Amino acid sequence: MARSIRVIVVDDSALVRNILSKGLSMDSSIEVVAMASDPFDARDKIIKYRPDVLTLDVEMPKMDGVEFLKRLMPQYPLPVVMVSALTQRGKQITIDALEAGAVDFVAKPTTDVARGLNNMLMELRTKVKIASTANVSHWKSMRSSMTPPTQLKASTALAESTDKVIAIGASTGGTEAIKKVVALLPAATPGIVIVQHMPGGFTKMYAERLNTLCAMEVKEAETGDRVMPGRILLAPGDYHMKVVRSGGVYRVECTNGEKVCGHRPSVEVMMHSVAKSVGPNAIGVMLTGMGSDGADGMLAMREAGARTLAQDEASCVVFGMPKVAFERGGAERLVPLENIAQEILRMIQK
Repeated sequence: MARSIRVIVVDDSALVRNILSKGLSMDSSIEVVAMASDPFDARDKIIKYRPDVLTLDVEMPKMDGVEFLKRLMPQYPLPVVMVSALTQRGKQITIDALEAGAVDFVAKPTTDVARGLNNMLMELRTKVKIASTANVSHWKSMRSSMTPPTQLKASTALAESTDKVIAIGASTGGTEAIKKVVALLPAATPGIVIVQHMPGGFTKMYAERLNTLCAMEVKEAETGDRVMPGRILLAPGDYHMKVVRSGGVYRVECTNGEKVCGHRPSVEVMMHSVAKSVGPNAIGVMLTGMGSDGADGMLAMREAGARTLAQDEASCVVFGMPKVAFERGGAERLVPLENIAQEILRMIQK
């Protein structure tokens, strides 16, 4: 019989701690070994109980979740799932927390609390199980304040045309992986479309964060936005994004629709549209994430003549989506995260 996943729940509210603990314990594969009311209490209990996963409130007295993560991860790397309030400040801290090492997050319900709470607890159980498989060892001894990578100079071989489109898909661990790739791409890079599994309300803030770090312009996509050199379009939370050809240019369409591969936005939907509309002029990139979303879409891209690659196991937080994309023949090869920007530029030049 498999060992249960040991979890510590950290929240300053005793009521919330009990709700989360009971909700997690409904899954027989999860054992809540301790609860903590603040980061100092949590630190002592982490040392004592050696949990597999931590759930962490975003906003707490004494020290917020982000500050705690910045201190925890370099000394004691541990998969952390944030429990986030849907306030503007809560969203901001959540984005900061993902940057500081959190694997994923769930949002506290704001309306229809009874039903919302049930859905949140189901999501939390799933994300705790995913987090228990995450590889966060690279945070060990990492400096708490990370500087953005140096920009590469734009290559003269980069043609400023809409002929090329780069499609990137990611899930768990993807917010940091995407940042590490796109921050290294020069301003003249062909248009990029990205699907990162994220709920509505967070993608705009994440796009704005990326925009401050990149030579390219980054924005949350809207229907009709043009895919063009120097621009990155991020699928909005809760909407599928497709690339369509409109005369001589590419544009995006954002639609509601049913979930695909369990997700909306779905990498599958985006990559199938890129295979159909862009064909051999596309480059597909699959980054860290749980499950198989986008694997068949990436295969369709490759069969349409596109170049493709996926992140390797050693550099992934969760080696799910890249693994399946590679096994099904969608990804040509597996590449370490730090080399992906370079590989994209090489593929463009070819």
